[in-house]
Amino acid sequence: MKHFLEWRGNRKVSLLTAFDLAEYIDWLHKHNLSQATLARHIASLRHFFRFLQLEGIIQKNPAESLGSQKLWEHAPQVLSLKQVDDLLISPVPGDPFWRRDRAILEMLYATGCRVSELANLTMCDIHLDEKYCLCTGKGNKQRLVPLNNSAVEAFEEWDDIERYVVVKRHGESKFAFLSYRGKGMPQERIWELVKRYAKRAGITAEVSPHTMRHCFATHMLAAGVDLRLVQGMLGHASIASTQIYTHVDMSHLKEVHKKYHPRG
Repeated sequence: MKHFLEWRGNRKVSLLTAFDLAEYIDWLHKHNLSQATLARHIASLRHFFRFLQLEGIIQKNPAESLGSQKLWEHAPQVLSLKQVDDLLISPVPGDPFWRRDRAILEMLYATGCRVSELANLTMCDIHLDEKYCLCTGKGNKQRLVPLNNSAVEAFEEWDDIERYVVVKRHGESKFAFLSYRGKGMPQERIWELVKRYAKRAGITAEVSPHTMRHCFATHMLAAGVDLRLVQGMLGHASIASTQIYTHVDMSHLKEVHKKYHPRG
């Protein structure tokens, strides 16, 4: 625990958060330790905080979500808040079906749903007045996911203007998002749209619909949302699948923390 004591300094252990511990892991990475050593440090930290919890020194264990070194190695790269904002507004008037495309991007980021789930959304799944949608995930398991105001407004505009024209021309469809021929949106087409608008937004990193899912989970956790709640919104069967989002690049976490923390 020598490294931990050096990093902690005068900070009280009982006041450390999951964000702080993720920063500690990032600090360890900068010391060029071997993967095996890093794994031992993470395991030791988790055991230490479990002991503190058992002794009643802390009520909530912030190290519970640290996961394993394997999860850390495979942590996804996410976009910054500014990059997400730039991406969301990249469909503009003049683009074919720009309202639909903006609604798709907003919905991906608002819900964290998979591209397959978005492509299969029906009009009956979307409840704009109550601000939630019903996603059907793996194994046909359904979950309710809240919608933010931006996603609601973007979908309403697409539905009232562009979708109305498509339905009038080709007939009603159960699918929420339609092609110009009135068919459901293929997943491959959604991938193409996301990549095209990411390029327009000046994002050089590789971006896909799943990137929006990563951003949703990472930004929610960094803003203080409970890990179990994020697990439910993502539709993960195991908490281990959600823990990966506690291991993202610290530059993104720091940006979100600065924006949302009361003393940021």
